[in-house]
Order: sequence, then C-alpha cells, then structure tokens
Amino acid sequence: MAAFDPTAPDLAYRLLRTSPVTLYHRPDLFAAAIAQLRADGYQVVELQAAAWQSEADLHREFAAALDFPAYYGRNLDALNDCLRDVLAFDYGASPEATGLVFAFHGYDHFTTTSPAAAHTLLDLLTAHSRTAALTGHRLLTLTQSDAPDLPLPPLGAVQPQWNDTEWLDAARRGD
Repeated sequence: MAAFDPTAPDLAYRLLRTSPVTLYHRPDLFAAAIAQLRADGYQVVELQAAAWQSEADLHREFAAALDFPAYYGRNLDALNDCLRDVLAFDYGASPEATGLVFAFHGYDHFTTTSPAAAHTLLDLLTAHSRTAALTGHRLLTLTQSDAPDLPLPPLGAVQPQWNDTEWLDAARRGD
C-alpha cells in the first residue's frame, strides 16, 4: 500500500495521523466511519466489546472473527502472536483490502469488567499498526464508547484521540 497523499487526505489518513486508535462516542459517527472505510476498500472486523464479561470473551470473539487456528492459546501473548500472523496474511485478513480495521462497539463496558486486558489489547493493536506501516500495510482501530469520557492511558506512549467531530468535550456531552 502506498503512502497517503497529504494533499487529498481520506478518512484513514485523518484517523491515523494522531493515533492508530480513534475513540468515538456517538454511534452514528462510528457507523459512518465504518461505512466510509468499507467503501474505501478496508476490511472491517466489528467486535461487540460491550458483551465481553471477561478476557475469555475477547479471545472467543477474536478467534471466531479472524479464523484463528485451533492451537490459539486464548491469552494475550497468544493473541499478540496471532495478530502478527493476521498482518502477514496467514489468515483472517485479505491482502487485497486497502487495510484492516478493528471496530469495537461499547468498549467502555470491557474497560470496566477487564481494565488491564482492555488496555493491553489496544496497546497491542497500536504496536501492530506501527509495524504494519513499516511494510506498507494499514491497521486502524475504532473504539466506540457509550461513556463520553472514556479514561484510557496512553497507548504505545501515545494518548488515544477523539475523532474530528467529537474532540471537543461539549460535542460528546451535549452541552
């Protein structure tokens, strides 16, 4: 994948320029971003993080969504290894796609039930996005939160940012 054209930036460029993980509060903006990225040729993997009651649920949904091999260890180290394989197009991702997008619905619920795993997952995806970029691939993570003030620590030493429309606190709170 060629580098972005900064004179004609598309949505993925705007999302990746600050962080590989972008936060969304409003479901309509989240859905619009997903639709636009699909229209731009990205493979979008939607995951229902609001339903995850434990780290085991995360592993179950990732394994099913990305067709992980039967030997997948269902822990964060094994997930890290499998994500490396996904980005090498061994399984779960299409090399014909413009890039790969993980779209998490209701991520704030998972941060409540499994805060350490929730942070580690986004940190892993941040690291894999940087590595993918080195070989011309694109990996983006869209994280929808029902809470307008999702407290996330920095990821890969970079603070996740709200999308362009909701970056102002009042835009998320209805002030």
